[in-house]
Amino acid sequence: MRTAAERIFVDTNVFLSATDRDRETHGEAIAFLEEGFAGKHRLFASSQIFREYLVVATRPISQNGLGLTATAAVDNVRKFQQLVHILEENRETSDRLIELTQRHTLRGKRIHDANILATMQANGLTHLKTWNPADFETFPGITLC
Repeated sequence: MRTAAERIFVDTNVFLSATDRDRETHGEAIAFLEEGFAGKHRLFASSQIFREYLVVATRPISQNGLGLTATAAVDNVRKFQQLVHILEENRETSDRLIELTQRHTLRGKRIHDANILATMQANGLTHLKTWNPADFETFPGITLC
């Protein structure tokens, strides 16, 4: 039987790092995803993660994107989706997002982070793989990997 520690939600920046060979975390991202493929971890993501990936991956390099074509970015998403279990957002996710937004008086882009946490909570996940730990410091109950 698997433990909660082996169930890990994957943040967008891990997929971006796996794609961008110039990122400092590229090798670590590849190794992490390969561990998931090999069954060491059960990896999870949501449609939000892939939507964010597509935004950054197709944005021009001059605007802090990866400059990929839509076809290349979609091909990558399809490959990533084979590595992860895709979690649906539902009423519970929405209710948790609203509660987190109110409790932490969140504004702007911070609501994207809260939605990740809401999705995790609604699906019983506590572990998150991210390169942006500061984005999640205000939220208790998350173990960063």
